[in-house]
Amino acid sequence: MIYELYYWPGIQGRGEYVRLALEEGGAEYVDTALIPDEDGGGVKALMRFLESDDVAHPPFAPPFLRAGRRLIGQTPNILLFLGARLGLAPKAETGRLWVHQLQLTIADFIVEIHDTHHPIGGSLYYSDQEPEAKRRTKEFLAERLPKFAGYFERVIERNPDGRQWLAGSKLTYADLSLAQVVAGLKYAFPDSTRKALRANPRVAHLHDAVFARPRITRYMRSDRRLEFNNDDLFRRYKGLPS
Repeated sequence: MIYELYYWPGIQGRGEYVRLALEEGGAEYVDTALIPDEDGGGVKALMRFLESDDVAHPPFAPPFLRAGRRLIGQTPNILLFLGARLGLAPKAETGRLWVHQLQLTIADFIVEIHDTHHPIGGSLYYSDQEPEAKRRTKEFLAERLPKFAGYFERVIERNPDGRQWLAGSKLTYADLSLAQVVAGLKYAFPDSTRKALRANPRVAHLHDAVFARPRITRYMRSDRRLEFNNDDLFRRYKGLPS
C-alpha cells in the first residue's frame, strides 16, 4: 500500500510524528505537503477533503492519512493504525493499548508546549499575547517540563523488557514521538531542556538512539525533513525564557 499523508506545507507540526513512523517503518508514502499547490498538493490537497461534502468520515484538521479507502485523522489515531502494520507496536492488545496511552500523554505534552507561545488563542499573533506567553513559559519550564520528562524517565526505567524504550524490547511509534518532542524542546528551550535531560538520562538516551537509527538518519539528511521554524509547534522567541 502507498499511503498519502496530508498536512500543512512548510512546517513539521503534528504531521512529523506520522512521518517518522512511516520512515522508520519503511513504508511507501506520498507527503502531499511537499507537492506544490499547482500540482495538486499542498493546501489544495487538504481542502479537497476538509471542504468536501462527499467524505463519509471527514477529518477536523490535518494531519490525516489516506490508506486505501480509509481516511484516518488525529495523530494518535493514525499511529495506532500504522503501528501494527509497520511493526511499531506490540502484537498483544495490552501492549498496543499501553503504547497508545503513551502517545496520548505525548499529545497532552505537545499541547502544553504549543501553549507556551500561544496561551490565549491560536488565532492571535504571538505579539498579541506576549506578556501571557512569558508567564506561561516560565511556569511550563519550572513545573510541567520536569514533570513530563520525569514521567517518561520512570516509564523507561520500569519497562520490564528493556531499559532503552518506553514499552517492550523493541522501538515503538511512541519512542519516535517522544524523541521528536525532545528534539523540538532542544530547539525551543535549549537551556531548560539540557537541565531536564541531565536529570532524566534515559529520556536523553532514547532521543539519541532514535535519531541514530539508519532509516531515521537518512530521513534527517534528506530534503523531506523540514527545519524547525517559528510558524511551527516548537518556537524560539528572544523574549521567552529558554
